[in-house]
Amino acid sequence: MAEPLYVGVDRSDESWVAVAFTGDGFDHASVFDSIGACWSAYEERARRILVGVPIGLVESGEPDRRCDELARSVLGARSPTIHTPPVREATRKQRYSTANRVHKRKTGHDLSERAFERSDSLARVDELLQELPEAATAIRESHPEVCFRAFAGEPLSYPKRTAGGYAERMRSLAQYDRDAAPTVQKAAEATGGTAVTIDDVLDAVVLAYTAVPGDGDLYTLPPEPPRDAAGLPMEIVYRAASPLLT
Repeated sequence: MAEPLYVGVDRSDESWVAVAFTGDGFDHASVFDSIGACWSAYEERARRILVGVPIGLVESGEPDRRCDELARSVLGARSPTIHTPPVREATRKQRYSTANRVHKRKTGHDLSERAFERSDSLARVDELLQELPEAATAIRESHPEVCFRAFAGEPLSYPKRTAGGYAERMRSLAQYDRDAAPTVQKAAEATGGTAVTIDDVLDAVVLAYTAVPGDGDLYTLPPEPPRDAAGLPMEIVYRAASPLLT
C-alpha cells in the first residue's frame, strides 16, 4: 500500500504548486491548473493538505476573520501580507467593481483590489469543499508567512520576492530541517518549464513541512476556530514547539 502523503499547496499567478512529503521526507512536486485537479491527484493518498488561501468565509457583517487578525499580530513587518478575504458572494463575481459593491453592501467596508485578485481561487476551493465532504476532511487553510514565522521563532523582516526575504526564508527552513536546501532545490527542479517562481516553491515547501508530522505540534489561529455558515473552519494552521500566542 502506498505511503500517505502530506501536501502543501500554494496558489501562484497562473497555477497551483503542490509539494508532497511522505513521513520520510520530500516525495515530489507538481503544478496543477486547478485546485480540483490537485485534489484528484491526491485524494487517494493525502492524509493532510494545507492550502495557502482562505477557506472559511464571512457571509456578512464584520469582514475581518479572527484568524487573520491574530496572524497580523504575530507577523510584525510582514502583517500586510494578510488580506481580508471577500465575503462569500463577492468571491463569485468576475469584476472588481461588482465584487466591491457586494462586499461593501454586506460588510460596510471596501474590498481591497489585492484581495479581489485571488477571489476566484477562494471560490474554487470553497466550492470543492462544499461539494466534496471528503475533501473538507483533508484540506485545511494555512498561510506561508505564518509558517515561516513559526519555524523562524521570530517575525521576518523582508518581502519574499527580495534577496533578503529569500535568505530569511531559507534560514527559517534550515532551522527546522537541515536538509531543507536540497528539498527546495528538488521541488524547484520539478516545476521546470512552468511559470512558477521560486517564492511560490518556497511557500509550497513550508506548507508541506507544516503538514507532515515532525518536530513541534500543529496549532491553529485562533486555538478554537469558529466555523462559517457552510460549516468550514476559519483558521490558520501552523507547526511550532509552542503556540505563537498564549
